[in-house]
Amino acid sequence: MAFEALAATETAVPKSLADIAYERIRDRLLILDIKPGELLHDDALAKDLGVGRTPVREALKRLELDRLVVTYPRRGTFATRVEVTDLAFISEIRTQLEPLAASRAARVATPAIREQLRLVKKAVESFDVDKASVVETLRLDASVHQGIYAAAGNPHLEDILIRYDNLATRIWCMVLDRLPNLSRHVHEHLDLLEAVIDGDEARAAELARVHVDGFEKAVRTALFAS
Repeated sequence: MAFEALAATETAVPKSLADIAYERIRDRLLILDIKPGELLHDDALAKDLGVGRTPVREALKRLELDRLVVTYPRRGTFATRVEVTDLAFISEIRTQLEPLAASRAARVATPAIREQLRLVKKAVESFDVDKASVVETLRLDASVHQGIYAAAGNPHLEDILIRYDNLATRIWCMVLDRLPNLSRHVHEHLDLLEAVIDGDEARAAELARVHVDGFEKAVRTALFAS
């Protein structure tokens, strides 16, 4: 799942106002603070974020490329709707690419990056799902997935996976309070991280595939049980 701006593995680099606007609006879209189908007003967002309208407009253009918003002529920009059918399409892509990223990360990650992943693993081990907020849970999930994407050392693969992980996160947030095994979902990251850290390509790929498959099944069950 995503939350790129909140990921623990994100490096501290200078950001433009457009970058800041993009990350903050994106995060609100991911946790459904901005509801699917809701109209986004440039002026209101600029005032809320403390930036000008130009950075907000640049951010919205990027978010449209991410399929998180859609702009209609003479109507405005709206948060994209979250459709049940999207789950199968997104999972189909992630089932292919998440194992690729995990196996590649196990193969090419540098010692420094493996050490970063060990820190992420420790954070997962000590994480209390029952006491955590939605934002904290998503932050942890993002630190795992995006840590592995970055470790794979392929910026194009990383970009694609972040985009689809973001879309999956919106669906996840729709049913987060109805998932019976959320703790298991979070802590099964431990085996995946261990496989990547240990350089076990085959195991890392298989665990990534199982994780995505389990995510889809859990979300689908929660959606149709509601």
